[in-house]
Amino acid sequence: MFIVIAGGGRTGAQLAHLLLSEGYKVRLIEHRRELLQHLHQELPTEVIYEGAATDPDVLENAGIRQAHAVAACTNEDAANLSLCFMARETFNVPRTIARINNPRNAWLFNENFHVDVALNQANLLSSLIREEVSLGDMMTLLKLRRGRYSLVEEKVERGARALGIPIKDLGLPQDCIVAAIIRDGQVTLPRGTSTFQELDEILAITTPESAQKLAELLSAKTHPDRDEEKR
Repeated sequence: MFIVIAGGGRTGAQLAHLLLSEGYKVRLIEHRRELLQHLHQELPTEVIYEGAATDPDVLENAGIRQAHAVAACTNEDAANLSLCFMARETFNVPRTIARINNPRNAWLFNENFHVDVALNQANLLSSLIREEVSLGDMMTLLKLRRGRYSLVEEKVERGARALGIPIKDLGLPQDCIVAAIIRDGQVTLPRGTSTFQELDEILAITTPESAQKLAELLSAKTHPDRDEEKR
């Protein structure tokens, strides 16, 4: 797969490095001299193309007509929008991804500018905060490539609702599968009759909605207020 990346800042450079490590063909476009010097130290020379990413001739020479996707990672929202629009309208690139620098401009990053995926850091952070708050100490280990499932880890609290109840009787949703129980450093594969013990570490494959149910079962019935805990 061939990916064209616009913008050689930290985001674009790191993206190029990761894609190259996974076997993708990559071309990174950058025009700022101060960045080009660093890029040539971090990436293979054949990956880097010097020029303005919004110049059609530069895009043409960089091979954009053969690209499967374009990632607009410049530090200017106007440039990212223009690039996505040109990529689809002029060069028929099937997939476009754009970075949103100013959250106030997020409403522009839509199908009108042919933006397939818009990465809004403010929204990503707020989503992570909401997820962490709602799931307590549950940690997402892996987002599965297809579908809405994730591999999560949660520790069974002292006094948890699920203690002593066989897994088959916990009432877990069908899209929440307990994959492993880690107890005293040993990993066991659970059965329907298995029960949790305090401080067990639970690995589960689940959707966000079902993860909430699992977190409730593995947490204590009551939690002292934070102010009381500090006393």
